[in-house]
Order: sequence, then C-alpha cells, then structure tokens
Amino acid sequence: MYNIVLFGPPGAGKGTQSEKLIEKYGLTHLSTGDLFRKHLGEGTELGQLAKKYMNEGRLVPDEVVIGMVEDKINETKDARGFIFDGFPRTTAQAEALDEMLSHHKLQINGMIALDVPEEVLRVRIKERGKTSNRVDDQDDEKINTRIKVYLDETLPVADYYASQSKLQKINGVGEINQIFNDITSVIDSY
Repeated sequence: MYNIVLFGPPGAGKGTQSEKLIEKYGLTHLSTGDLFRKHLGEGTELGQLAKKYMNEGRLVPDEVVIGMVEDKINETKDARGFIFDGFPRTTAQAEALDEMLSHHKLQINGMIALDVPEEVLRVRIKERGKTSNRVDDQDDEKINTRIKVYLDETLPVADYYASQSKLQKINGVGEINQIFNDITSVIDSY
C-alpha cells in the first residue's frame, strides 16, 4: 500500500499528476479541495465555512480539514493506498495525519514535492482561472496571497517530512509525462 503526499504550491501541477498516479497505481485520491467542493455543492454548513476561507485565499482551519479527511479514510477502508493532494498544509495537520493514520495501522510512505518557480505558478494559475471558475484563480491579489500563505505556512510541512527522511523533490517544470516519470521512479523505490 502506498500513502503519498503530493506537495507543492498552488499551480504546481498536483491535480494533473494526481490523476495520472491514481490511474497507474489504483490509489484513492484524497484532495481537500475536492472535499470542500463536494460540501460547497451540497450547500452544507461546512461547505459555507470552507467557501469563506477559500474565497479570501486563506487556509481552512485544521479541525475542519482533519475531520473531513478522516471521514474520507473511514469511507474507503479497502483502498490500495491514498494520494494526499493539497493536504497536509500545516505541520500541525501533518502531525495529526500521522497520528490518525497510525490508528488505522497506516503511515505516509513519502512526500513528493513539485518544485516550481513563483513566476511560473502565477502564469499557470491565471491560465487555469480561465476555466476553473475559482475566484482565487482569477485575481492577482488573491493569487499572491495564496502563494504567500504557501511559503509562510505550508512550506514548513516539507521540513516535517524531510526530518523523517520521507521528502523527495521533483522539478515541476517541463513536459507532464517527464514529470510523471520522475514521480513514478520515486514511488517505485518505496
């Protein structure tokens, strides 16, 4: 069983690579963005709360995210493994994830971090904004806020996994298939 954290800033290509990894390895995709969109679409109270934070380009509070992730894990007990896309976003979430997984006799095999320069991220996010209908993909100020939040609050999660010798950095710029091949080389080494 593979349990992988696919990591990187907004616009790094996590969603694109997740789709390819799910197909190749039969993993269950666990994206907090998808979980939030599900709740938004259903109009739940949790969805409305998440929407408020997302529209401001801010992180949704840990307790909300952790509860949603554990629910998803409990719903998919027969999974061949999970690919965590966009989660954990803080060191506290990473610690809570490790603790939660240990209760299920699971662990994170590794974190694969897509490394992409900020100027490339801004171009990718704006391009994605043409079709995503996400408010935070279309506004320069919100894009800058998201990148700043990533650098200030999320990037330290890489240090958390590096301290466990579970961090592998991959160049996230280039052809999609080459990036995918670089990622699968890391996964196949687990």
